[in-house]
Amino acid sequence: MDDREARERVARVEASLEELEGLADPATRERATEALQALLDLYGEGLERIVARLAERDDGELAAALAGDELVSHLLLLHGLHPVPLEARVRGALDEVRPYLESHGGDVDLLTVEGGVARLRLRGSCSGCPSSTMTLKLAIEEAIQKAAPDLAGIEAEGAAAADSAPALLQLEVSESLRGPTESWAMAGGMPELSNGGPLVKEVSGEPVLFLRLEANLYAYRPTCPSCDETLADAALSGVELECAACGNRYDVLRAGRCLDSPLLHLEPVPLLVDGDGLVRVALGAAA
Repeated sequence: MDDREARERVARVEASLEELEGLADPATRERATEALQALLDLYGEGLERIVARLAERDDGELAAALAGDELVSHLLLLHGLHPVPLEARVRGALDEVRPYLESHGGDVDLLTVEGGVARLRLRGSCSGCPSSTMTLKLAIEEAIQKAAPDLAGIEAEGAAAADSAPALLQLEVSESLRGPTESWAMAGGMPELSNGGPLVKEVSGEPVLFLRLEANLYAYRPTCPSCDETLADAALSGVELECAACGNRYDVLRAGRCLDSPLLHLEPVPLLVDGDGLVRVALGAAA
């Protein structure tokens, strides 16, 4: 079973649980819930014994392998048996998303993990981008969903925000972070970007502009903010993307900032690449 199939099964289980909670007869609902809880307790006890035996003999390699398997990691977290501490998983999640943050001129530091809440500091030139608050929020949430769904919340210092906004950007983490957020859409493996791009591709019915610089991928809304023409025919030279219609140039590495008109910028689309090389973008993000 691959991770995609496993996620589909988890989704079916969650859908069944929602149906169970919606049963009209309280007595039937209570009996079904008790049976389900007994089954979970039984599997949990079995997993706990397996983990304990492995801990007696393992040098850490097997624990790391288990933690790296998405389905096994999910089950261990469900029963409070994950072999990797919460802070280490948060650090790993941030390491995973750091290339995306750096691609937009920023970075992130983990300050503390206390009481199940991670406190982060966002830094770098990305703080000047109007879209950075949403893009960083979505990227960090997605990484945490995969690595540390048991984290209760996040506080991030240094995110760009309106003058009336609080000093801390509150990243709301739902009680159950067992699957990808609804705003993330699969774009595929992107073999079309072997020459760097640009490439305008429809993802879930919406056009997205993709580019590749060396090993890194970037995504933007495909409309030039200066002339409102498509960037499908734009020319990419180094880090500069030049609109074929008006000639304005945009810095791909710096969140699409316009080099000719400082008040203009492309609209970045949050992008993540999973372990299989498949690209996902957050189409629900808004500046």
